[in-house]
Amino acid sequence: MENRTKIAKKVTLVGFFVNLGLTTAKLIAGIVGRSSAMIADGVHSLSDFATDIVVLAFVNISGQASDENHRYGHGKFETFATLIISLVLFGVGVGILINGSKSIIAAIDGRMLDKPGMIAFWAAIASIVTKEILFQYTLKRGKEINSDAVIANGWHHRSDAFSSIGTALGIGGAIFLGESWRILDPIAGVLVSFFIMKVAIDLGLPSVKELLESSLDSEVVEEIESIITNHPEVQLYHHLKTRKIGSIYAIDVHIKLDRNLTFVRSHDVASEIERELKGRFGKGTQISIHTEPI
Repeated sequence: MENRTKIAKKVTLVGFFVNLGLTTAKLIAGIVGRSSAMIADGVHSLSDFATDIVVLAFVNISGQASDENHRYGHGKFETFATLIISLVLFGVGVGILINGSKSIIAAIDGRMLDKPGMIAFWAAIASIVTKEILFQYTLKRGKEINSDAVIANGWHHRSDAFSSIGTALGIGGAIFLGESWRILDPIAGVLVSFFIMKVAIDLGLPSVKELLESSLDSEVVEEIESIITNHPEVQLYHHLKTRKIGSIYAIDVHIKLDRNLTFVRSHDVASEIERELKGRFGKGTQISIHTEPI
């Protein structure tokens, strides 16, 4: 667990300092290049700081061992962090949608949008490349340590890359296609905002389900049932309950055994099933098996 927490911190710190440099560069490029789109993109990058801080704080807590007040560990803190990230992402998407819509309406009404400078265009290209590399790195490490919060933060990096793509298209269109095409900037921003909001929903829904104690996916439940029923001494099972606690699974089940089995053998059967479940789903899996005579 300590190793997992250490990796999560390292990945998040890398993203934190990259975001610091990118945000500074974007804001400077937006001001010098007179690009409202690049300034907005820089503000978007500021949201990454919030999510990085959230991940650093909550992953540290989720890595702590169980205590008197949290007998099942602190995994839900990581789930909560993922939910916060998704809400921030959704808010950023709504903000980009509103600002882009206002600019589109203004352009339709005849207002001439400002022409951005080349510095803003190259800043957008640099942001796309940097954030995509950061996304691939963060996603890979997040999957390695099975951290939803780190994976969610990786997708936040990807959303920033897509936001910069929209910015680059808008700025490029305004520079190379002439005044009548400057409306491409806000149009691209609006399209990107829908992608960002979709990613936010895809990340947030699993966290909501977990916090509401929803059962594990049917495929996982079927695997659990298979492991239980494949034991030769288990005749029936019932009251199977499953849920997710951060990155680990919690499994509760009642199994029915031959009434003539000794108490010791009944205990051994439960232990054998527990070992097999932990071998499949991880050593941290929380398992409670109640044996009953049949």
